[in-house]
Amino acid sequence: MFALSFTKAFVLKTKIILRMSFKPTDSELEILQILWESGPSKVRFVNDKLNEAREVGYTTTLKIMQIMAEKNLVTRNTDSRTHIYSAAVDETEARRNLLNKFVDTTFRGSAMSLVMQALGNHDASTEELDEIKNLIKKLEDKE
Repeated sequence: MFALSFTKAFVLKTKIILRMSFKPTDSELEILQILWESGPSKVRFVNDKLNEAREVGYTTTLKIMQIMAEKNLVTRNTDSRTHIYSAAVDETEARRNLLNKFVDTTFRGSAMSLVMQALGNHDASTEELDEIKNLIKKLEDKE
């Protein structure tokens, strides 16, 4: 019994590590965002949402979602005739992972350089600046 539980836990942890070390393609990320926002969905629904921004064929969406299932980015419930797909990747963890990779590769690991670049390229509103100041204050209070 213990060996079986240990093996299941090891396989699950390995899948999570592999899944989080994988950088999803732009199309896969688009689909994940729909699933994070809408919850478990049929391919038709995901395809309709994608088509709000640009034309995407149903079979293309289906194929991408099948590949995502193979990569453990989504799960597929096959209990009914129409399969329901769910995100298998936590949105917060995915964002954290992608942002860390982006900061490491683009800004040589410097979060400050990222923030300075973002603020330099964007006219932040008073509300946004206030939120940034509040975040800095919270971070300072933790220390």
